[in-house]
Amino acid sequence: MSDAPWLTIIGLGEDGPDGLGAASRAALERAEIVMGPARHLSLIPDSGARRIPWPVPFADGIERLIALRGQRVVALASGDPFWFGAGAVLARRLARGEWRAFPGASVFALAAARMGWPLETTDCLGLHAAPLTRMRPRLAPGKRMIVLLRDGAAVAEMGAYLGDLGFGPSQVTVMECLGGPRERVSLCRGDALADRRYAAPVCAAVDIAGDGAVVPLASGRADDWYDHDGQITKRPVRALTLSALAPRPCDHLWDIGGGSGSIGIEWLLCDPTLTATAIEPRPERAARIAANATRLGVDRLRVVTGHAPPALSGLAPPDAVFVGGGLGADLLDHLMALPGRPRIVANAVTLETQSLLVAAHARHGGDLLRAELSSVTAIGTRRGWKPAFPIMQWSRP
Repeated sequence: MSDAPWLTIIGLGEDGPDGLGAASRAALERAEIVMGPARHLSLIPDSGARRIPWPVPFADGIERLIALRGQRVVALASGDPFWFGAGAVLARRLARGEWRAFPGASVFALAAARMGWPLETTDCLGLHAAPLTRMRPRLAPGKRMIVLLRDGAAVAEMGAYLGDLGFGPSQVTVMECLGGPRERVSLCRGDALADRRYAAPVCAAVDIAGDGAVVPLASGRADDWYDHDGQITKRPVRALTLSALAPRPCDHLWDIGGGSGSIGIEWLLCDPTLTATAIEPRPERAARIAANATRLGVDRLRVVTGHAPPALSGLAPPDAVFVGGGLGADLLDHLMALPGRPRIVANAVTLETQSLLVAAHARHGGDLLRAELSSVTAIGTRRGWKPAFPIMQWSRP
């Protein structure tokens, strides 16, 4: 057997073999087995290779593909397999020398070419297997995005989602079967998409407009972005806390005593490579954290119901830890013993917990901050300052 990879991943467009380069055509001609979605298989001529339709859901086909190792196999994918495609999923399961890939033009590139939009300033979202809520942090008048959608019905769902949030006037260009003989492009307001039918594969170019609420970019979003029962790190303290946590690309956060989930959610909003786990002992609050994360469009937050430190067992190791509630000497000792020296930030209001932070600062160093905040309130017919409980924050970089 030659040293050539046994698997070739080919990006196929709606124009079928007409859009393939010479290397892709040669791989198809040599293949003993061609595996791909039924729609993709229907676009290529019969070469004598055995054809295997990729099952639904997608994950069910991965082991079946790997079982073909040792034969000359082509796996078909849409457009660019490494841009919201199957390529990255397969590459994670295989050694580097087992596969090669010949990408085609991505749907994003084709859509941008139809619209005349620069891709470098256009948000590109693959929502064919992800929730529409991923759009939420990006919805702002003047923003442009290209969205891959699951099927024709998902176009109407997206329109309803935009309308519910106050972005119904957005101009939506729906593109069906891009790059092939069935291509159709139509323009419609977001809140009128439900009146039409669309064929898959489908994507939409969305020029955002409307008076819906825009999620701010800065840490310390207003408290009313979150559903809570009063157990929430308030906006100014949240901004101080995120600054102390200092998110860095690819970091993982433990948010212990999650409450409303505001710290973990705002951590995730900083960068798409960040991940987080919220640990919350009360089930109703854990459910609220998950709902808040969904509403604000972050789906990289794992919620664990339980008390720390026992609930920390088996979790992915953190790069940073925030303790917003439930800090005791046993939890502090557990955190200080974690390998890798994660950054630790803890906030305290009670004297008992503040004494723990003072002792931690004396023993372990770091920074100790005391913040006193007041807000304006009515005093009869006049106004005055109403102080909140002072917050003490200890952080170990």
